[in-house]
Amino acid sequence: MSRIIKKAVLAYSGGLDTSVILKWLQETYSCEVIAFCADLGQGEDLQAIKAKAQKLGVKKVYVEDLRETFVKDYVFPMLRGNAIYEGCYLLGTSIARPLIARRQAEIALKEGAEAVSHGATGKGNDQVRFELTYTALAPNLKIIAPWREWTMRSRRELIDYADRHGIPVTATKGKPYSMDLNLFHVSYEGGILEDPWEAPPDEIFQMTVSPEQAPNKPLEVEIDYEAGNPVAVDGKKMSPATLLARLNKLGGAHGIGRVDLVENRYVGMKSRGVYETPGGTILHVAHRGLESLTMDREVLHFRDGLIPRFADLIYNGYWFSPEREMIQASIDAAQKDVTGTARVKLYKGSCTLAGRKSKNSLYRLDIATFEEDEVYNQKDAEGFIRLNALRLKIRAQRREVSS
Repeated sequence: MSRIIKKAVLAYSGGLDTSVILKWLQETYSCEVIAFCADLGQGEDLQAIKAKAQKLGVKKVYVEDLRETFVKDYVFPMLRGNAIYEGCYLLGTSIARPLIARRQAEIALKEGAEAVSHGATGKGNDQVRFELTYTALAPNLKIIAPWREWTMRSRRELIDYADRHGIPVTATKGKPYSMDLNLFHVSYEGGILEDPWEAPPDEIFQMTVSPEQAPNKPLEVEIDYEAGNPVAVDGKKMSPATLLARLNKLGGAHGIGRVDLVENRYVGMKSRGVYETPGGTILHVAHRGLESLTMDREVLHFRDGLIPRFADLIYNGYWFSPEREMIQASIDAAQKDVTGTARVKLYKGSCTLAGRKSKNSLYRLDIATFEEDEVYNQKDAEGFIRLNALRLKIRAQRREVSS
């Protein structure tokens, strides 16, 4: 160790990994451990988690309700940019890590701690997301990543460690998969999910019913937007966290938002992840529908060109990077007219756009109609086509000469 660690702040969830890490930090570094548990809507008994940390010898535990700032300042900016990683993943775990790490670093500075610690493995993306945030916001803090230091190499070994030290955990050797839950999504990976040929067992899902078991009657939902942000569901205004929770309930009841993806991790390997994002899926479909009505063609196309890079930055952990902030500023500038209402239909796992309206609409029926109109001279298209086809004509004529 390059310097003595007297005090460290651990991002603590009360699960297998961080419970073992808490004890391991005490044994390995002989330091005071401060536990920080962020409430991002995971629905757990956080006071019980606090009590568990105290039983493991932690004198100071921070438990903070960050649900509103999570949705308002992290999820909504991401949704304004329609960020989807590799065409499927709505980035529910990725977007949570910068907030947890930021608050953890703030607590470490406040408490005079020399180090921060997390439970991410040396094979995953979360280690990058946590540590890029620490470095961007508190570069002098030492980072302790136990999965890269200790000799244990599997969660089965962690379960054995927990048994030896009397640490109560819910994971078992029969179901050792990892689960991450917040107000935006649930993710599952590892263990029984590591064979990409095998379908995920239906009993693992927490937020959604199976589409086959969803109601036989579709449900239509209206979502009001202001400058790209959802503000109301079915005419009722809600806070960001309340709105997302409401859509999670509606979407979950209709089997919306399940994804089974083999994705490319930032560290270089492929991994299989299973996700549930009911409310986020609804908001993505509704938002794109309203954008189609209100955004200028070239602005929309330019913004769409930024989406893959924007999604990559979030997935890879660069939320607090200058390039993400630059892209975000461009995205947000394009959202100023995205105000109105989108109507979506939920039915047995599918979410489809059913209608959209806006005072800022660029759709002109008098121009777009196939019926008779007095504002568009169809003959004008002839010159437009000829000019755009000129380069193709020249290229074809060159081929004729060459042959």
